[in-house]
Amino acid sequence: MSAETGQFAAGPPSPAAGEAPGAAVSIRGLGHSYGKLEAIERLDLELPAHGVLGLVGPSGCGKSTLLELIAGLQQPSTGEIEVGGVGDPAERLAGCAFMPQRDMLLPWLAAIDNAALALRNRGVRRGAARAEAGRLFKRFGLAGFERARPAELSGGMRQRVAFLRTLVAGKPVLALDEPFASLDAITRAEMQAWLAAALAADPRTVVLVSHDVEEALYLSDRVAVLSARPARVVGQLSAPVPRAYDRDAAVTDPAFVAVRERAMHALRDGAVGCAG
Repeated sequence: MSAETGQFAAGPPSPAAGEAPGAAVSIRGLGHSYGKLEAIERLDLELPAHGVLGLVGPSGCGKSTLLELIAGLQQPSTGEIEVGGVGDPAERLAGCAFMPQRDMLLPWLAAIDNAALALRNRGVRRGAARAEAGRLFKRFGLAGFERARPAELSGGMRQRVAFLRTLVAGKPVLALDEPFASLDAITRAEMQAWLAAALAADPRTVVLVSHDVEEALYLSDRVAVLSARPARVVGQLSAPVPRAYDRDAAVTDPAFVAVRERAMHALRDGAVGCAG
């Protein structure tokens, strides 16, 4: 199996996988503004434990802002957000692992140390942190690249290291902000299939922001379509089930194509009057 294209091999779940079976995301009457600029307008969403919610919408509509609000990186202007039953921003942040668009790997650290960074920040000793992260390198298709620096890794491998770092943080909720946006189309498709298998092997509650409707539907249980700014939910669609394991088979299935067209229709309707 190649480190770049090999499939995620299911194995024993990481210790954090079952730590918070009751973890869920609840958003009620959420509104957020930057001064006079209204970014989000009275938004309601619910996500059950170990569910995957995709967020799509026009550029600049507030998807990333919503993700940061959920993760406790910002405090909403109005309304309530709870993660695992707690609403305090600091407690929400403690329960969420945030993965931004860029992999944000530190260029001077080896892949193993980048992957172990969240553990080191929690006070875990270097050797123990490396051992904890290192046992997942084979499962993530990274065996043999533990000592490689980020510049020596392909784009897909860098994203795997970034996701591994997010996963070993031990948080029950993952907030993923367009994790594959910077990749070419072929690598992005490979990474989508890999991430779907990874989440099947190690379930978490996931909120995924994507500019790609097909990606969001393939990776998520449910997709919320947001309008132009100020963001509001203009459609919610469930992904077709059962979902084909093979990505190409999944996205060309007539049921999947029909749901994708409904999502695109909602997206076009919601984009009217987009402020950019």
